[in-house]
Amino acid sequence: MLRPRAVAALLAAALLCALTSACDSGSGPSGGDRPAVSLAGSDHLGGAPVYVAQERGLWSAEGIEATVTTQPTGRDALNAVLGGQAQLGVVGDLPAVTAALGGRELRIVADLSRFSDWRLLSRTDRQITGFAALKGRKVGVPQGTNVEYALSRMLASVQLTAADVTVVNLAPNQVTSALARGDVDAGVTFPSFYDSARTTLGDRYAELPFTGYTARTLLVAGPKATEETTTAVLRALLKAQHEITADPAAARSAVLAQSKGALQAGYVDAFQPRYAYGATLSPELLDQLEHEATWAKTAQNMPGSADRAALQRHLNPGPLRAVDPAAVTVR
Repeated sequence: MLRPRAVAALLAAALLCALTSACDSGSGPSGGDRPAVSLAGSDHLGGAPVYVAQERGLWSAEGIEATVTTQPTGRDALNAVLGGQAQLGVVGDLPAVTAALGGRELRIVADLSRFSDWRLLSRTDRQITGFAALKGRKVGVPQGTNVEYALSRMLASVQLTAADVTVVNLAPNQVTSALARGDVDAGVTFPSFYDSARTTLGDRYAELPFTGYTARTLLVAGPKATEETTTAVLRALLKAQHEITADPAAARSAVLAQSKGALQAGYVDAFQPRYAYGATLSPELLDQLEHEATWAKTAQNMPGSADRAALQRHLNPGPLRAVDPAAVTVR
């Protein structure tokens, strides 16, 4: 027979086993065992799959614990990734291009969404009725973002360049107030500020629509991201993507909730349907990156090579190919 001390030791061991995950016979990992993944986002609508996944708790089914933070611009989200504060980032195509030209360690793993409904904002008393009228004017824009490239395409549509205007670097939320004060004659900013500009300027509000540039919202991986966790994130994002397609209204509600007051319901309802969602890596993306790199080297004096092969080395199709092989068409 076992001595009393031996019996007590066995009981203690059994109790310890019951209380630890090491003796758990369940199939899924416990919360403490899941790898932690940090994502830095920017545009809520462009990155809607990320915010739907966050709102619906889709990460845990893929065995990861994800933390999502939202930065003011894609440039800031990219800096968080490059600085090691986040493993993955939701950024615009231009910030990704400038990082690649700068020789930074960055991998583009998916093109999450596309958007082309841009507006040049102005005032009726400035009488800017076409893009050619921008010559010699002051234009406010958040430099280093997709918005700056949108302005360059507006100017190029009438054979102008940034040298033909005075570009004023403003934060996205400063363009409206600068227009109201008359500090600038026109401005280009994120779509989430269109309504506030219209409200603030009232009868003085004027705009010119522009669809000549398709902005792409990219999922990028930094030095601290692993193939395994990146693949798990993409698997969750594809589920979120399906939810956006299956129930757009519910997806808009999820994005609105995740914005935590930064977005208004009217804006989300009006603009989210204007985004084309679907994680891809396509030749069209590479074409655009090459065109933007050529522009950035001239307009921003960026170093590095705008060569297509050099840019393609910053694409990492492995994770997306693992979860949706047909979505990867770039060679």
